[in-house]
Amino acid sequence: MAKKHYAQILTKEQAIAEAWRYLANAKETIAKSPISSTGKLYTVAKYVREGAGIAYLAALKAIDGWLIGSGVPYDKLPKSIEEYWLAKKKIPQNGKFTDNLTLAYQNLHIAAYYHAQIDINIIKDGLIAVKEIIKMLEK
Repeated sequence: MAKKHYAQILTKEQAIAEAWRYLANAKETIAKSPISSTGKLYTVAKYVREGAGIAYLAALKAIDGWLIGSGVPYDKLPKSIEEYWLAKKKIPQNGKFTDNLTLAYQNLHIAAYYHAQIDINIIKDGLIAVKEIIKMLEK
């Protein structure tokens, strides 16, 4: 069986740059969906689901970067959402960070990605939360 190879991020700066790139790609993907005549819903769930998944990964990539910058080796980074929740205890501004991670997880990962939620405000709040996570952790 062939050994699996993954793109390895070596520095905090690389991970944060990747997180910003993921977030930009997520917004571009979501923007492909037309908006309903009321301006409250996206009309093509496919683009919203893809973009939400990418945006959620941006938040996780930012957390990885912060952990790497704090001395956690690449092979010890979290591999499940439960491990990310444990890692958040080490992050300063834990209250703000926790709120933003909760929004990213619930709005983007669960609601939009898994359940095809197309409400613009739910998606927008999730994207704002990811942006705040990246800004908080790049310091």
